[in-house]
Amino acid sequence: MKIARFDAGDGNAQLGAVDVAAATVTSLAALGTDDVVTAALTDPAERTAALDGAASWALDDVTLLAPVPDPPKFMAIGLNYRDHIEETGRDAPKFPMFFNKQRTCVNDPTGDVVIPAEAPDRVDYEGELGMVIGTRCRRVGRDDAPSVVAGYLVVNDVSVRDWQAKAQTMTLGKSWDGHGPTGPWLVTTDELADPHGLAMKTFVNDELRQDTTTDLMVFDAWTQIETLSTVFTLEPGDIIATGTSSGVALAMDPPAFLAPGDVVRIEIENIGTIENRFVADSHQP
Repeated sequence: MKIARFDAGDGNAQLGAVDVAAATVTSLAALGTDDVVTAALTDPAERTAALDGAASWALDDVTLLAPVPDPPKFMAIGLNYRDHIEETGRDAPKFPMFFNKQRTCVNDPTGDVVIPAEAPDRVDYEGELGMVIGTRCRRVGRDDAPSVVAGYLVVNDVSVRDWQAKAQTMTLGKSWDGHGPTGPWLVTTDELADPHGLAMKTFVNDELRQDTTTDLMVFDAWTQIETLSTVFTLEPGDIIATGTSSGVALAMDPPAFLAPGDVVRIEIENIGTIENRFVADSHQP
């Protein structure tokens, strides 16, 4: 099931099941929860039963919201696609290169993304597959990793390259408020059991910039869960962005960083699409 958080126009967030073919979202209020992860872990038959007689809306008539608005942790991995490693001119890491995005970076799947006044010239996009953890867990073996996932979504790991480069870790360049659009909904694991081998594309103003499949990771999704959970407890709602491919603005000749008015669209097969407009910052540094 594709479970969305959305606003039907009354300013309140609610959960619904999305029918992509019909372009509708149907209320899941009968489940008695406003938490996407809890809904995703509910028995599929119970989720389906909750739709019986429920209110529906056209997708065009609602505003989609970030599926997980306040994740306990938002983690990401660098240099995890071989073609992206090649375009950076760096060596492939022998161990996963993880970093944190602060959770205040979370943005809606169609929300505006502010280009910071303090760093207006080197803002970049990174289309990524995101995993959402469903089970509190520690020391999860690779073979058991699929069982702790609640579902999958699309992530734009927006990157402020100058702050990323000058800080001692990548966190400052990855964590500006609103620089983590996610969505458009959470695809549950009973619908998508294996997130590898999915086509993933990023467009800037309809120009194709990134074109890959998710089986080209150096460290696949299950290895990432195994590695992270060895060190610390993973919690329901944690987001893990699993890496980006070649085609980022930094690696273009010349670099083609984002400017106010640019629209970035990221599509992942069997999951969905997020599309965000980048806008100027009203703050005066």
